Amino acid sequence: MNWVYLAIAVVFEVAVGLFASKAQGFTRLWWTIGTLVSGAIATLFLSLALLTFDVGVGYALWTSVAGVGIAVVGVLLLGQRPTWRKALGIAVVIGGVVGLQLSGSA
Repeated sequence: MNWVYLAIAVVFEVAVGLFASKAQGFTRLWWTIGTLVSGAIATLFLSLALLTFDVGVGYALWTSVAGVGIAVVGVLLLGQRPTWRKALGIAVVIGGVVGLQLSGSA
């Protein structure tokens, strides 16, 4: 169940990134509310996942997978340009996540 909680936390953290970009510095009410609510839900599910994950590994997985998700959402939904440097960064993050998983700490 810990992986399900972590996956839900990642989805809501990606939503935080999307909503925050639309909130324009918290000047747009509904996007701001979406940002705050999504952040609270992401934190709730992260805390549930951390009941079984080592905190360092769980938090690293959450932030890195969410970061990759936000980068992909930026390209697909926000019109941001993909570059080879972004792709390289994403590949490095994915490599790090795989390394964490293979370490047997989760």
